[in-house]
Amino acid sequence: MSSEYQKALGRKIAQHRKRRGLSQREFANLVGRSEAWVSQVERGVRKIDRMSVLETLAEVLEVPVSDLAAEAPIVASAAEEPPGGSRLRLVLSGAHALNAMLRTEQPHVEIEELRQRVEQAWALTHESRYLDLTELLEGLVPALEAAARSVPNGERRELFRLLNATYQACSSALSKLGEFEAAWIAADRSITAAERAEDPLLMAAGEFRLCLTFLGAGHFDQVEATASTACEALSALVDQGPPEAISLFGALTLQRAVAAARRNEATGAYRNIAHARSIAERLGEERNDYNTEFGSTNVVLHEVAAAVDLGDAGVALRAAEGVDTSGLSAERQGRFLIDVARAHLQRRNADAAVAALERAESITPEQVRGHRLVRQALGDLLTIQDPPGPALEGLARRAAVL
Repeated sequence: MSSEYQKALGRKIAQHRKRRGLSQREFANLVGRSEAWVSQVERGVRKIDRMSVLETLAEVLEVPVSDLAAEAPIVASAAEEPPGGSRLRLVLSGAHALNAMLRTEQPHVEIEELRQRVEQAWALTHESRYLDLTELLEGLVPALEAAARSVPNGERRELFRLLNATYQACSSALSKLGEFEAAWIAADRSITAAERAEDPLLMAAGEFRLCLTFLGAGHFDQVEATASTACEALSALVDQGPPEAISLFGALTLQRAVAAARRNEATGAYRNIAHARSIAERLGEERNDYNTEFGSTNVVLHEVAAAVDLGDAGVALRAAEGVDTSGLSAERQGRFLIDVARAHLQRRNADAAVAALERAESITPEQVRGHRLVRQALGDLLTIQDPPGPALEGLARRAAVL
């Protein structure tokens, strides 16, 4: 979409919004976007290249979609399906549990070997190496489903714990790949496995994965419902002081913060960030219970993400200054830099945004090239930097935006 088309569309959206008597904030709430997003669209800074988005805008503005589409030739995304997505869906689609229950020959089970494979799965997840993770899970999921149903009852809890962790890894990867329905299934299976292991903290960890899935899918009210009820359930354990429970409570609170930010509720977002910070200070150390990576550093990273979603680029960039992310996983480091790039983009500092994305790509190339936020940012950068410089053009081609 050319800049003239974008500006014409933006003017038309602003005209219909004012006709309905809506402020930018009110309109943003109705379309499920931030006030900053609406402002950028109306100024012609942000492009709309999805018919589904245009249809939502037209519905709220009470105009035929054709009235807006005349100003917005929608271009289909050139991006291919993220690597590993379809194969991970097939992992979830297999009737592994049924096969395990009906097989007559029981497999030999080496619990320690399975535990090592689960640890490897999480290492690959944290490194955003989705193709390698997919290849591992294609064999690990059926092996664990079979093992959990073939050992004596006294040994089953440990295997269901491992199955819980495996489905959590699968859910995490699917969410990053934008496969939210499949990620939801994987998160739900992780919770079921935790219940069979009779481990409430593992169940809470599964609820955390469910929040990440809802967040990616844009179901922000479901994030709040899931996280708040999980926090309420954990509160008695938190009062007793076990660090694992406190860490999970903090991680769920951060999900509430991001969900509030994406609903454009700044007060709720920053209140939850402050609450999470106090929880991290109570812990007094960086932890990674149930692969949540909760601690003071991750609180700052979520503050940056929430501020960007709220359009508070200055707050985001100030919070990001001097943050040492070296103790976090590659996935978290890369995601942090994506949010930094988005903050620079809001300031229309294209060079700084491209530099941040290049650093992110050097850490987690698969995550950067397949992430929808990166593709959206690259589309905006191509509008600002026209013609694109060599660095931006290279990034855009590797992410299949060009």
